[in-house]
Order: sequence, then structure tokens, then C-alpha cells
Amino acid sequence: MITVQYFFEVTGTGFFAISGALAASEKARPDWFGATFIGFITAIGGGSLRDMLLGSFPLAWVKDVTLLYAIFAGVVVANVLYIPLLRLRKSFLLFDTLGIAMFAILGAEKALGVGAHPIVAAIMGMFSAVMGGVIRDTLTNEIPIIFRKEIYATACFAGAAIFVINAGLGVERTLNFFVSGFLIVVIRLIAHRMNLSLPKFREDGPPPIA
Repeated sequence: MITVQYFFEVTGTGFFAISGALAASEKARPDWFGATFIGFITAIGGGSLRDMLLGSFPLAWVKDVTLLYAIFAGVVVANVLYIPLLRLRKSFLLFDTLGIAMFAILGAEKALGVGAHPIVAAIMGMFSAVMGGVIRDTLTNEIPIIFRKEIYATACFAGAAIFVINAGLGVERTLNFFVSGFLIVVIRLIAHRMNLSLPKFREDGPPPIA
């Protein structure tokens, strides 16, 4: 029986693979291996870090080959629909946002499942969602998105925290998945559309070098 969690994990993996392949193609025009590699790293980076920090082995993609099929399918979709996706200005944003929403909730639930503190579970959800994109940006020579003027990791943490709170209150699991994931998507898209961002750590520049 396919659970909501498993559906989120497979589709989120595919969405991340699409965003990774699109980012690689826009930046470096790689061959099939290069695009697949970036898609793979984008899709499994955050989840692998989550599992290692939680001591959960084997890693999800090692245990379940279906996740690899989802990655390959995502890369193929990015290639076949490359031109239509480029014409949609927000296609990369959409796929990336759907990916982080699904992975943030999955990461939080997995952390709760192994007995992590609720605060740790929310942080694990955020890590699951953003670290694949951080690795993707680093490999494609971009400033990682969490360092840019965008609400990204914050949206993931907010959604993961809501999921953890709802779970503690006994909210039905499937409803909790969709409500918390939808919250992440809404925060991310509204912040992007309205150019919202958190206050800077410091408004002034770096101190002069003596």
C-alpha cells in the first residue's frame, strides 16, 4: 500500500531531480551524465544528510531503488520538456518549491519517528529540504540560495514546525502532511512574488582590514 509519506518522498525526489537538471542545463549545458549527476545530488543530498545525522541506515535511496527511478524520470522530463519549461518563467521555482515542501515534512516526520526532540525534528525537516539545493548551487558555481535575499530555509522550518506541532496535537496524519506542505509552498511563492526577505544580519559592510 502506497502511503502519503511514500508518495511525497518519490514525487519530491522527482521534483528535485528536475530542478537540479534544469539548473545544470542553464548554467553549464552539461552532457547527460553531468545533468543526471546534478539531478541526483539535488534529489538525495538533503535526505542523505538527514539520515546520517539521525543514524538511520541504510540511506533512503540505497534501501529503495524506486527513488533512483524517480531521479532518472525527473532528468528525462527536464530534457524532453526543456523548452516549454524555459518558457515558463516560474518553472524552476515551482519544481524547487514543491520539492522543498515535500522533503521538509518528510524530514520532520522521520525525525519524530526515531524519537528526536520536536525542535530537532523541525530542524531536520529544514535540512532535508534545503541541503540538496545548497549542494546543487555549489556545484553549478552559484551562491547557495540560503545565502541570497530570499525566504527559503525559513519557509521550510515554518512548515516543518507546524507539522511537528500538529502531530503533537493529534491532527490526522494525511491532513497534517497536506496542510504543512501547502503552507511552505504559499510562504515561498508569496515571498518570491512580493520580494520579501528577512532583515539582514548587519546593514553595514565588513570592517576594514588593518
